[in-house]
Amino acid sequence: MSNPRIFQPIEFTVGSTIALSDDAFGHVVRVLRLKAGDEVTFFNGDGHDYQAELSEVSKKQGNANIIGKVARKNESPLNIHLGQGISRGDRMDFTLQKSVELGVNTITPLFTERCGVKLNAERLEKKRQQWQKIVISACEQSGRAVVPQVLAPVSLSEWLGQATQALKINLHPRAEHSIMALPMSASRVRLLIGPEGGLTDEEIEQASNANYTEVLLGPRVLRTETAALTAITALQCKFGDLS
Repeated sequence: MSNPRIFQPIEFTVGSTIALSDDAFGHVVRVLRLKAGDEVTFFNGDGHDYQAELSEVSKKQGNANIIGKVARKNESPLNIHLGQGISRGDRMDFTLQKSVELGVNTITPLFTERCGVKLNAERLEKKRQQWQKIVISACEQSGRAVVPQVLAPVSLSEWLGQATQALKINLHPRAEHSIMALPMSASRVRLLIGPEGGLTDEEIEQASNANYTEVLLGPRVLRTETAALTAITALQCKFGDLS
């Protein structure tokens, strides 16, 4: 079995022994059935991987000895903040998972006219925590050691009003310019993607008034999850580390 990567949000020090969190123990011992002496890799979001060896594994708990530390250098030079219109079912989960694999740094779920999702404050926070777990899982799989943050969902108007120095982009199927025709220098991008059914004409105008550049990806209308991932890929090819 390959060496699994496990997220655990604590400080690691080479030479120390740490206790596995409940989530880490459940995955490493109960699911993967690893035993004392087996090697795992931990990360906590600080940009490093920490090699470890399991020790004192029982039916209910386990420890690990931290034996090494390696800097991960796989973060893109392009910082992308995705503003994603909240979509129903597993479409949102899929978008978050794959956008993290493609290098997104920050995700803000957006309430728009057509998002069709109504949640009270308690359920909304639970949903945000669920989305953050999906992001962490995507980091474990993709080898990222810096964990993107899922911010609290906000209205589209609030997101549009936030101050930023980033290049601001809104995907629009009737835009005049291709995403590949954007300026040749950008290190930060705020990418706006509508939900199922897209943004309304009024929302598109609001984005334009907030100086979001309208761009298109091609002659076909894409589903919300396809649009987000295609746009991120194009941005990484133009400004980031995909080639």
